Amino acid sequence: MSSTFTVAQQVHEASGVAGGAWLLVAFPLIGAAVLLFGGKATDAWGHLLGCLTVIASFVYGAILFFSSTRLEEGERVQNLHVFDWIPVGNLQVDFGLRIDPLSISFVLLITGVGSLIHIYSVGYMADDPDRRRFFGYFNLFVAAMLILVLGNSFVTLYLGWEGVGLASYLLIGWYTNRPSAATAAKKAFLMNRVGDVGLALAIFILFANLGTTQYTEVFANLDQLSPATITAITILLLLGACGKSGQVPLQAWLPDAMEGPTPVSALIHAATMVTAGVYLVARSNPIYMMSEDGRLVVTLVGAVTLLVGSIIGCAYDDIKKVLAYSTVSQIGYMMLAVGLGPFGFALGIMHLLTHGFFKAGLFLGAGSVMHGMNDEVDMRKYGGLWRVMPITFATFGLGYLALIGIPPFSGFFSKDAIIEAAFGAEGWRGWAFGLAALLGAGLTAFYMTRLMFMTFFGKKRWEELKSEDGRDFHPHESGPVMWVPMAILAIGSIGAGWFFSAGDRLADWLKPTLGTLQEPEHTAIDHTLIPWLTIALSLLGVLIAWLVVGRREVPVVKPSPVAWPVRAARKDLYGNALNETLVARPGTWLARALVYVDNKGVDGLVNGIAAGFGGSSGRLRRLQTGFVRSYAASMLAGSILVLIAFLAVRYA
Repeated sequence: MSSTFTVAQQVHEASGVAGGAWLLVAFPLIGAAVLLFGGKATDAWGHLLGCLTVIASFVYGAILFFSSTRLEEGERVQNLHVFDWIPVGNLQVDFGLRIDPLSISFVLLITGVGSLIHIYSVGYMADDPDRRRFFGYFNLFVAAMLILVLGNSFVTLYLGWEGVGLASYLLIGWYTNRPSAATAAKKAFLMNRVGDVGLALAIFILFANLGTTQYTEVFANLDQLSPATITAITILLLLGACGKSGQVPLQAWLPDAMEGPTPVSALIHAATMVTAGVYLVARSNPIYMMSEDGRLVVTLVGAVTLLVGSIIGCAYDDIKKVLAYSTVSQIGYMMLAVGLGPFGFALGIMHLLTHGFFKAGLFLGAGSVMHGMNDEVDMRKYGGLWRVMPITFATFGLGYLALIGIPPFSGFFSKDAIIEAAFGAEGWRGWAFGLAALLGAGLTAFYMTRLMFMTFFGKKRWEELKSEDGRDFHPHESGPVMWVPMAILAIGSIGAGWFFSAGDRLADWLKPTLGTLQEPEHTAIDHTLIPWLTIALSLLGVLIAWLVVGRREVPVVKPSPVAWPVRAARKDLYGNALNETLVARPGTWLARALVYVDNKGVDGLVNGIAAGFGGSSGRLRRLQTGFVRSYAASMLAGSILVLIAFLAVRYA
């Protein structure tokens, strides 16, 4: 492979199929408008429209992809001007789309996996009276995400960024009768705002220094920025990425987002929202390539997050929260990869794509289990479900094998490549990042195997229990509208990794956007041993899970007391407490202090001056009596005072 890092700088005007790329956004956006404003008249067929609009975008995206493959490598980066958006003074922002290998890859992931989740939702939400509105929010979410990845400027990206935040708030808080859902939606919205401030400040700095926010112009003029400015921009962009992708220290909202319906969890955690941060760093690769410190911070955040997510995932009994923390951990792998620069940009995107298949399949499988178990999420009440839900078990099992990195499933190819690249980092970083990635692989195998044993194997604990509403459990297989999307995703879990990695197929496709994928010259461990170490750690995690859970009867009641590490993990490693102590509580105190200063200081001063003038004018008004003798006495007194003053000055 080439030892230089190059990114295509020439951008061509979109023509042909690419000239209609605006339809990718228009289809789901029109669907959202019809479903949200059409009222009850659309109830009967709204869910079908919601599915068709996303499928239409996927079909057009596939056509766009195949047409791009026929272009020369230098012609695959195209710009489409849609309309003038913000023509204000020096700020000239058009609403345009950038069609290149990176954005097309995300389009196919968002619309492809999104279409399957939409179809699955037809069955999952069949009994919800507001199903039409749910699909309207789903369409809005997809449209916003497409704007985010297709926009040709940081401002257009920010529009999609905020649109995704709004749609996620509406979907996470879908069950309005649950206070926990409302709290989770609010928490997600507020924590994302913290990250959004970083992204907004980065955009402000770029415009202030370069006078533009267009990708092409920004990347071409980065040499005008000082090293300190570039590093500041990379840190601020990373802050935005941490918010959207649930990375430390802004990860606490993501597990709570499980309060939404399971299809929402699949859409947010697999194919769309949480991948936005990885996309942002990858899209900004020319900026990060100019700041070694910026890349180091990205890799540190990724390494810490993949460990935090995998450790916490070992302690939860809620099936959706285990998968949620798995997502936190896997996004950490992606962040670690893109932080490695030319050694990992393409690898991070490859893991993102394979993760989209197996994690969406796992979430939909969890939803299928919940669907048959009266919406119960506590795995301690499961057991032996493989006998009554064979299709769910098979598809979920394939996603499980892909996630823990067992060859030849897709996760092995993408995760092993990241671990090898991590060991190839220079100096101490190779050992630190490589060992962190290896440990994360072992922990992933442990908590996912624990989930499999507690859910599908062992005693049928549900036979002796009732759900919270007093109903007996009657687990059953989901209908075809739900298991067919799960089966399709399972196929991706099997073969996507091999397909992307064979002959560096994906890396070569992404070269015009991310540059040439480089191989480390040296690795802390012999690179031929790394795959075997990864498999060995994963199998060790499986063995420990079998020893701890698989060969024992799982108690329905959670054991207590437990060791300190388990208590810490069950409390999210005190992440919420840390955010409360360092951010929320000081923020509340600061707000109260400012309110006090405003009321007693600013308002007090203004009100005091007004009261002084009012009181003085009131007293002066009393002198206006209307009696001539009073005015004559006033004139005499004034004359005497003037005379005294004159004499004092004269004889002083």
